[in-house]
Amino acid sequence: MKVTQYRYEKGQLLMRTMELSAIQEALRVENRTKPVTIYRQFLPFILPGQPNKYFQRLPQIAFGVTYKKMEKQAEVRNYTGLVLLEIAHLANGKEAALIRQQASRMPQTLLAFIGCDGKSVEVVIPFVLPDGTLPGKIEQAELFHAHAYRLAVKHYQPAFMRNITLNEPSIEQACRMSYDPDLYYNPEALPIRMEQPKRLAREDAVRIIPQGPSDPSQRLLPGVDQKQIHATFFSVAFAETLRSVRQIKDSDLQPFLIELAQNCYRASVPEEEAVCWLLCYESMQNRALEIRKTFRSVYGLKEACARDKEPELPEVLKTTLLLDEFMKRRYELRRNEMSGAVEYRDRSLMVFDFKPLTKEMQNSMCMEAHQEGLNVWDKDIARYVYSDRIPLFHPLEHYLYELPVWDGTDRIREVANRIKCNNPLWADQFYRWFLGMVAHWQQLDREHGNSTVPLLVGNQGCGKSTFCLQLLPPELRAFYTDSIDFSNRREVELALHRFLLINMDEFETVKPSQQSYVKHVLQKAVVNTRLPHQSAIRSLCRYGAFIATANNFDLLTDPTGSRRFICVEVKGKIDTFQPIEYDQLFSQALTALEAGERFWFTSEEEAVIMENNARFQQQPAEEQFFHQYFRAVEGEEEGLSLLAVEILQRIRLRNKDFNYTNKMVSQFGRLLKRNNIPSRRTKSGTYYLVKELV
Repeated sequence: MKVTQYRYEKGQLLMRTMELSAIQEALRVENRTKPVTIYRQFLPFILPGQPNKYFQRLPQIAFGVTYKKMEKQAEVRNYTGLVLLEIAHLANGKEAALIRQQASRMPQTLLAFIGCDGKSVEVVIPFVLPDGTLPGKIEQAELFHAHAYRLAVKHYQPAFMRNITLNEPSIEQACRMSYDPDLYYNPEALPIRMEQPKRLAREDAVRIIPQGPSDPSQRLLPGVDQKQIHATFFSVAFAETLRSVRQIKDSDLQPFLIELAQNCYRASVPEEEAVCWLLCYESMQNRALEIRKTFRSVYGLKEACARDKEPELPEVLKTTLLLDEFMKRRYELRRNEMSGAVEYRDRSLMVFDFKPLTKEMQNSMCMEAHQEGLNVWDKDIARYVYSDRIPLFHPLEHYLYELPVWDGTDRIREVANRIKCNNPLWADQFYRWFLGMVAHWQQLDREHGNSTVPLLVGNQGCGKSTFCLQLLPPELRAFYTDSIDFSNRREVELALHRFLLINMDEFETVKPSQQSYVKHVLQKAVVNTRLPHQSAIRSLCRYGAFIATANNFDLLTDPTGSRRFICVEVKGKIDTFQPIEYDQLFSQALTALEAGERFWFTSEEEAVIMENNARFQQQPAEEQFFHQYFRAVEGEEEGLSLLAVEILQRIRLRNKDFNYTNKMVSQFGRLLKRNNIPSRRTKSGTYYLVKELV
């Protein structure tokens, strides 16, 4: 069986496919430079989120697939059926060695080794179809792998008595190279046979032990591992209960559950840990409600008897404390600062992503609390989730501050060059706009808005809208929109705060009457508005950068100029199939901004942009008639000095079908100024020096 090892060095992808036996030998013996040992030595002195060059030097091992190199990118070649489980946030190397030993006892374990940080364990488990083969198509492999990962978590969780670190199941999941001379390798491991699934598994199909605190010191006493003690005491209590309750009836588990709960309480095993460990047994999972109610009754009675001589707490305070304990134990909540929504993740379910908290979920929380005997109602749940007890989460900052160190390869211009065009300055202009977008995300300029807009002009189906969407990484695509209605001004201003990238799709549909408001929105630096269901007006940060697409060429209607738009004609189909290395793409922008690189356009660059945009400018009928009947005076040549309305009158005399309005008269002067017609201002108006053509 083969796996792929790869890493990036100075922007170059270095890759080699090796036999699994060769990988396990490389894990046993560290090379002379000792990169893993050096990383473990410096790890205690590296702050979370800080760039880590020692970590980046370690190559990655992809167990689920093998790759083949295609120019600068990698393409999936084969699916191996290997599932990678990770048990992280362990206390020390001793605890990691214990987990590795527990994994070695499972006959399905192919490989188990301590991770590169020395406080985690990586376990590799093989999966196959019932006939011993593997899915041939990538789509089938992804579906097969998602189910296999959930099945592996379900069967290995009870053996470890530790929290398996949940990662979104992906065939491309990899881990960093490590060093473990005592790793476990069993080439005769029994693969788990599983039918080819037809659809994704439900997220609530597998229940897991709730995640513990990420900081191991929170679950340690001086020199004592509390988690290990609780696991041992639960095993002792379980064995003692089996001995004392000799006959267990499936129809009536109450005697067994009561005895087990009493033994766990006497052993000082926390209630929730005892319940979760019991629910790891498959035969108990369909009786979760009965188990929880029984344990709650026994623990509640014991606790009441233990404090019968203590003064009673006020009922409101007791309910508040119980609700706080219940919410923190069963759910993980956060408030998204960009969307303003409260998001949740159920700790008892195998879910990977946070979801917006809905009214239905609040009702479910209330019912779960009632099943545990809490006297709370939906208004109490709502009061809790919409309070300052919920931690804040800023998705943009979370993404940008965890980017790796830039490897030096120019990826911004590489993305720009995926659009084939005749503008030789397009890549540089796109680079400057991209820096401006990231700079305004970081609020580096609070006095000016990001008013420059790339405008992609091309035929339908060439990939313009897809290209715009792919500028954001998957983690931030919830903050992309291509639906914006400039007639609803309040929603437009809120969009400047809610979204990171706004695509003005089909730009030619923007009405000429809305052009002035579009200009106002583009240069708006701060959003002063009232959020929904609130009374006070707040000053919100503007994040939104604009990009636009169009199918027609005559789309710029502003007679005063077009410096805000970088118009580019798309030649052929845009390359939207090659993957983008988003981490390096945005890391390049951050590196340039930290070095003080300019992220705005100079007056000279704007003049070049306006010159390039001339052929995209919409030419009104009155302007075309002017060029047909008049021209500017050259040098010392004698000409006519006429008001704008007088020029329109002369056009009317020479073309009977031409009519003009008062609005046309007011805008005609701007058109003449755009065409560099000499003029002079007087008390009676502005006169333009023109030569009438015969």
